[in-house]
Amino acid sequence: MQSLRIVFIFCCALAGPLQTTPARAQAFNFKPLEAVMGQAVSDSVFPGASLAVLYKGQVVFHKGFGKMTYAVDSSPVDTTTIYDLASLTKAISTTSIVMQLVERDSLSLQAPVAKYLPGFRVKGKESVSLEQLLRHNSGLRAHSYFAKSCRSPEELFNTIENDSLLSPPGRTTLYSDLGFMLLGKIIATITGHSLAENFHARFAAPLGMHATMFTPPAALLQRIAPVEKDTEWPLSIIRPLVHDQNAALLGGVAGHAGLYSTTGDLITFTGMLMHGGTSGRRIYFRKGTLRNFLTRSSAERALGWDLRSLEGHSSSGEFFSASSYGHLGYTGTSIWIDPQQDLAVILLSNRVWPTSANIKIRKFRPLLHNTVAECLQLKKF
Repeated sequence: MQSLRIVFIFCCALAGPLQTTPARAQAFNFKPLEAVMGQAVSDSVFPGASLAVLYKGQVVFHKGFGKMTYAVDSSPVDTTTIYDLASLTKAISTTSIVMQLVERDSLSLQAPVAKYLPGFRVKGKESVSLEQLLRHNSGLRAHSYFAKSCRSPEELFNTIENDSLLSPPGRTTLYSDLGFMLLGKIIATITGHSLAENFHARFAAPLGMHATMFTPPAALLQRIAPVEKDTEWPLSIIRPLVHDQNAALLGGVAGHAGLYSTTGDLITFTGMLMHGGTSGRRIYFRKGTLRNFLTRSSAERALGWDLRSLEGHSSSGEFFSASSYGHLGYTGTSIWIDPQQDLAVILLSNRVWPTSANIKIRKFRPLLHNTVAECLQLKKF
């Protein structure tokens, strides 16, 4: 493992980062965007947030707003503040690793989950495929508070394996954390390394994403935006830091949640996606693989990513094209990428401090993306 990391560090030197000097920024007036972000802090949408805008190969906006908490003496947020990404983990970590494994022929999306997890072959789940886990149409339930009845990762997965489906595989789309928990376990099973080890070796280290990780050490706590306290943790073991309780039960490393990062690191990762899976001289996955995972089909969602709704409301607002893809995180995070306009918006916040009962971000997200587009003088589709 050590030799592998040395190779990755060497490759990192060859991987040129996205141009971060906001050379085009002077062409745009971002005062309305700053006003919207400032008002969001004043309105308690979140205590603080870090925002990045990528446009036509440049980082045209990158700034922190507010503070870590609402306390008067709380530390201010900046672009190096680390956030709990919540469900962005699904897209950034789990889906990206699956893409590499599929591309290198060690994983088939059409294969049944039971091929890799034999205990899943019960109660009508024999035909559930990896693709259906990625598209959230496996028939699995959306969520369950496993810590109420499970005391270990093994018990959690046994519970999922012995559960019944809510609908036949492939018929109904229901966003499911359980499916991505299974994907995380499958990755660990077939590679012999944890999800965290896989992501570090395949993406974080070679891309130079030094603040992106699972289970961050105590030395970084001062840089991590806090989330609400878990007052219902039933286990005697020390609870991992992660907001999601099921991810905590899995030791802080899970396919559906647990990853931490900064807008600076996500600029690099998002830039790689916008360049078709390439950064510098390194190819993380081929353009064809990325295209296949993001192709709009009869299913409501792409593979591991969400797609902009063709009709009705979208958290990406009114200016992102139909080819746009993105993902949201429960803690107040999001990424939306529009390949047609060469545009991406990265928002990291801790709207769940001090409580996740605060849902003001639902109205704020489309306003944010509309304001970005207006500052860039884009036209509605």
